[in-house]
Amino acid sequence: MIVDGKAIAAAILDSVQTEISSSGHLYTMTAVTCAPNFETQNYLAMKKRKAAAVGISLNVVELPTDATTEQTIECVTAVAAQSDGVVVQLPLPEHIDRDAVLQSVPVGKDPDGFSYGEKRDRLLPPVVGAIDAISNIHGIEWKNKRVVILGKGKLVGGPAARYARKQGARVRVYDETNLDPTSLKTADIIVSGIGQPAFLTAAMLTAGVVVFDAGTSEDGGVLVGDAHADVADVASLVTPVPGGIGPITIAYLFKNLTLLGKQYK
Repeated sequence: MIVDGKAIAAAILDSVQTEISSSGHLYTMTAVTCAPNFETQNYLAMKKRKAAAVGISLNVVELPTDATTEQTIECVTAVAAQSDGVVVQLPLPEHIDRDAVLQSVPVGKDPDGFSYGEKRDRLLPPVVGAIDAISNIHGIEWKNKRVVILGKGKLVGGPAARYARKQGARVRVYDETNLDPTSLKTADIIVSGIGQPAFLTAAMLTAGVVVFDAGTSEDGGVLVGDAHADVADVASLVTPVPGGIGPITIAYLFKNLTLLGKQYK
């Protein structure tokens, strides 16, 4: 089965729009980016369109390529004072201290759910929110399942691994440099966020596996995922790119924004 992420996202966005309309509050969000690549530019454009559709004003601040860590933090601090939510759009250039920048986002204005040291019962990071929504809709059971996470990043790999362990799964985390192919063959569920075009192929997998493809990259001017098209021939469920997890993460980001508005009023 190929997941219709757009339909799931539309349902979440409908509830967000209703919440915003009933609150009477004009929500504002600011995305801070630096040297955005093809994938990031596409993602930001989609965020801006969807935000406007539900009544959220999204402003994108693009810093110059040579911006320092200190300048980036100053920007985050300044826009946080004027916004209901702040998104630091990853990746940042290597010369910027990513963790320091993320830590500068106030807890009450962090719809991405990074919030270092904070425990949240109601707020799931957007990618995890997308995975959770798909799992609930399609009856995906995680307890005692063998789960392989591809990628160790803060947007996909890290949050997905924590979610899977919390659900009672047996989790192994790899990246493209230390992947154990036998783990893929024995996996019940795979979450991939390494950003390598068509990295996963049907030959690597066992029939019936569930594949959450959260990787995005550019291939010949086209946005593609980590999973080759032939993965759909063996997987019991797979999320396409585009149109799978991506739209749901955006919807969940806006959902988190409204939840923050309730928690930190």
